[in-house]
Amino acid sequence: MGVIARYTPRSPMANQPTESTPMSTMEVPVLEDGVWITGPDGELVPDYDATFPTINEGEVVHGTVVRVDKDEVLVDIGYKSEGVIPVSELSIRRSVNPADEVSVGEEIDALVMQKEDAEGRLILSKKRARFELAWKAIEAAAESGEAVTGRVIEVVKGGLILDLGVRGFLPASLVDIRRVQDLDEFTGKELRCKVIELNRSRNNVVLSRRAVLEDERKEMRQAILDRLNPGDVVDGQISNIVDFGAFVDLDGMDGLIHISELSWSHVNHPSEVLEIGQTVKVKVLDIDRERQRISLGLKQTQSDPWQQVLEHYHEDDVVEGRVTKVVTFGAFVEILPGVEGLVHISELAQHHVENPREVVSQGDPVNVLILEIDGDRRRLSLSLKRVEEGAQPLPRADGAESVHATPNLQLSEDAFPASAGDPAEEARILDDEAASLAEDATEADEIATELAAEAVVAEAVAEELAEEALEAEAAGDEVAATELAGQALAADATAVELAEEAIAAEAVAEELAEEAIVDASDAEELAGEEPVGDEEPTA
Repeated sequence: MGVIARYTPRSPMANQPTESTPMSTMEVPVLEDGVWITGPDGELVPDYDATFPTINEGEVVHGTVVRVDKDEVLVDIGYKSEGVIPVSELSIRRSVNPADEVSVGEEIDALVMQKEDAEGRLILSKKRARFELAWKAIEAAAESGEAVTGRVIEVVKGGLILDLGVRGFLPASLVDIRRVQDLDEFTGKELRCKVIELNRSRNNVVLSRRAVLEDERKEMRQAILDRLNPGDVVDGQISNIVDFGAFVDLDGMDGLIHISELSWSHVNHPSEVLEIGQTVKVKVLDIDRERQRISLGLKQTQSDPWQQVLEHYHEDDVVEGRVTKVVTFGAFVEILPGVEGLVHISELAQHHVENPREVVSQGDPVNVLILEIDGDRRRLSLSLKRVEEGAQPLPRADGAESVHATPNLQLSEDAFPASAGDPAEEARILDDEAASLAEDATEADEIATELAAEAVVAEAVAEELAEEALEAEAAGDEVAATELAGQALAADATAVELAEEAIAAEAVAEELAEEAIVDASDAEELAGEEPVGDEEPTA
């Protein structure tokens, strides 16, 4: 289409004569940069090029979109020719429609790629201008700690890609406070994130939305910390279950129930007693306000079975229970849920017992006599052999159904005949028992040594995990820090438990050794006595 030229009267330029200017006073034009230039015939002509802005390649310019085609966009930047933006230079996204990116009349920034290409065109790039401007903004945000906003344009392996003018990578683990299973739900959404890593040489930007969410929750967390005190009982919801315990959401802040605080009885894994989403009532055990950590207990909101023991049972009482574990030095009997006592091998039967499994098996219902109650250490010493025949056990303190009577072990004289009063035979039996007890004492001592060594290893592991937790916290990885801290607590608890078991095993070893000495001494005395019988000793 042709262009109709229209004449517009122009004001006289400097040094140009007018009709009212007498020829005698007309000044001769003087060469001046930006006003006059020398024409091809040597005369001075106006310098029209000087009226256009000076641009350089790599410079960001501002202009107005004047045309949008399917493969390019024309932009008026006030230069002698319109700039061209190829479709590939419109956006960091792939396969875009120019009409979706810009519209006629829209003002945009563009970077000068070429002042003149092979066809004499001014080539511009919108995405590179956005990149330069965005990078400066991202650098400023990274230094100040402010958040940046971008739209999710892609879901890739391991996270999301955000359009910040620069392609920003948001790892899946940092999309939310908790792990997100379906990342596709974020496609097209605008997210506020913090810049956690920046590398200009690789155009690498790593983001964290979780950091923004955690900042937003700080006030809420602080309000929760200010409101709670150790000893408070509150409601919460199980948000996550791990090997060392369970996390509880307290309306915006998570607290940890360590596995040892889940139940009065032994728990192999938290999933045995809890499930994600379950509403629970928990007791606040401890609050670390500086580190914003809350330790919770579940068993503290339940009846303490040890309190029932102290209130209802006394030493020398006969109670019923069930064998839960058989070990080399005896058997453990549960008299109430969460309350176990030890029947030492020497308290299993009136006769010498080589192996506790000769007398009891796991799951057997039994009646036992309480030898000692140690409320401070939560320890029970029990005896099976001291239960008199026909003795009736006390009613269960928890009101539960009876576990049945003591099994008939058939400990008759037919099964274990008497020695007919022969001191030598009795001495031999006692000597055998002394030797067996000495072996048991050695075995118990070896077990104590092994347990002590395991306790030392567990304590070392706990210290190492605690150091790793501190390093993770210093690095800002609170999830890893929490997990490592929990593992450190678990390892420390294991170390304490192993150490206690080592002490118990050592005490058993000492007791067995003492019994062995007593039996050996008795055997020596009997060996020195004369035999008892109807016949006179021969001369």
